[in-house]
Amino acid sequence: MQTDLFQEARRQAEICNACRYCEGFCSVFPALHRGRQFADGDLTQLANLCHNCRGCYYACQYTAPHEFDLNLPKALAELRRDSWETLAWPAPVARAFQAQGLRIAAVAVLGFALFFWAIRVIGSAGGEGFYAVLSHGAMVAIFVPAFLFPLVSLAISLRAYWGAVGGRPLRWRHILGALGAAARLKDLAAGHGEGCNFEDEDRFSQARRYAHQAVMYGFLLCFAATGAGTVMHYVFAIEAPYPLFSLPKILGVPGGILLTLGTIAMAVLKCRADRNLGDPGAWGGEMAFILLLAFVAISGLALYALGASGLMPMLLALHLGAVLSFFLLTPYSKMAHGFYRLAALIREEQDRHPEAGAAARSPAGS
Repeated sequence: MQTDLFQEARRQAEICNACRYCEGFCSVFPALHRGRQFADGDLTQLANLCHNCRGCYYACQYTAPHEFDLNLPKALAELRRDSWETLAWPAPVARAFQAQGLRIAAVAVLGFALFFWAIRVIGSAGGEGFYAVLSHGAMVAIFVPAFLFPLVSLAISLRAYWGAVGGRPLRWRHILGALGAAARLKDLAAGHGEGCNFEDEDRFSQARRYAHQAVMYGFLLCFAATGAGTVMHYVFAIEAPYPLFSLPKILGVPGGILLTLGTIAMAVLKCRADRNLGDPGAWGGEMAFILLLAFVAISGLALYALGASGLMPMLLALHLGAVLSFFLLTPYSKMAHGFYRLAALIREEQDRHPEAGAAARSPAGS
């Protein structure tokens, strides 16, 4: 199956390389046009550069019913998912999540929520607010390993990816260039800057780009809120719960709102889009990640709004169950794409701006 994916992607890439009509569409085509032949690592790199905006498909004169039957967005999407599954650590978990993502996410959230509820019943309270339900020590003991595990797993996966695509030693100029491209999500605006055709072939739209940005910046704000709370607790001895105009709330509430709006928009767009222009086999896993992240944001906002009510213990168990599930499933969910995508952008920066005296790698791997 993996060989078939590479063979089909290679066939389509070679035709696109000969045509060159889509040269300015996104980062994929300048990278594709640097060579004549494509090694497996080159195709893996192209697949993770692709944002599945689908503009190239609708502009292409060689799609079905033409005998070439090109569908490059689908070919790269299938190869992209294969790279996440093959390079993930441990790989069998990634394959299971892509196949049964919705079921695995739902079972994980409910299972961990029951676990936190059982801890409350047994009794681990020892503080105010949320800590009256689950002590600070218990939270630390559970979530620190859960936070470190995906970092280790992703580090192993990205090291394997870097080796597969022929990555060279890192330089700050390449990292900063890639971060700038990722922050703007410029490839979702396509080469013309009017947006992509994800929803409708006849209409350019920035909706998918804005939804991704809402999720990305919402997540970063929530992460910053958690970091601020950690510093306040351990450095300044200021313990939770924090008031509305404290740094954790100033960062966390807007972050939660952005996450909620962004994930809902992404789910709607995904339901409207043509599944045959992506990877149908990964649809369930991708939707599971979106809905899991949405539930993390919504349950967090509900917990803040109803934290003083009798619903707080139940909401806390559900929210913590969702957060723990999100952490543990991150290396195997669509969240991993963000890390692979950044690595692909850094690799592309190395080819676009090689160091003095170093030859840029051609997409042929030669």
